[in-house]
Amino acid sequence: MSAIRLIVGLGNPGTQYEGTRHNAGAFFVRLLAKRHGLSLNPDRNALGESARGVIAGHDLRLLVPETYMNESGRSVAAMSRYYRIEPDAILIAHDELDIPAGESRFKHDGGHGGHNGLRDIIPALGGHRDFWRLRIGIGHPGSAKKVSAWVLSKASTADQVSIEASIEAAISALPLLLDGEDVKAMTALHSESYAATPSQED
Repeated sequence: MSAIRLIVGLGNPGTQYEGTRHNAGAFFVRLLAKRHGLSLNPDRNALGESARGVIAGHDLRLLVPETYMNESGRSVAAMSRYYRIEPDAILIAHDELDIPAGESRFKHDGGHGGHNGLRDIIPALGGHRDFWRLRIGIGHPGSAKKVSAWVLSKASTADQVSIEASIEAAISALPLLLDGEDVKAMTALHSESYAATPSQED
């Protein structure tokens, strides 16, 4: 398994989508960049905003695609090709309906799980699925008919606090993953939950 060289945060571009559940991955990468004093700047070779810097002793590139979610593969594949980064050296951060708000999970390999960003990325990377994912829980609205409106809207205040706390936990666990200590990284992150209690919810 290759060492991680690229971390991608998925989302939709434009101010109308800022702070929505679907942009949790982009929020993770922007916060990670800020924590390490890195500036994300337009990168025409990657169809997005990118940065390069040392995080926890590792030389990494960060990417927030400027394509819409269902075209994320164009940006990720362009970055992968231009900088010669193999799929198994990529970590994709994305929102996850099947995990409660306040919890996040690292995962290696697998299908797209219905996520439109991953659905586009896998074929764009030549069918490779062996990239890492950071699955940021946003919870499920309870009905498939409500999913589109759910992911494109902002979370309640309590859920947003929970989501941001789980993202902070992922940033804290990331150095273990970068060091190749994937089991320790997953254990450290998966043992944490910042889900709001009923009394905290709006």
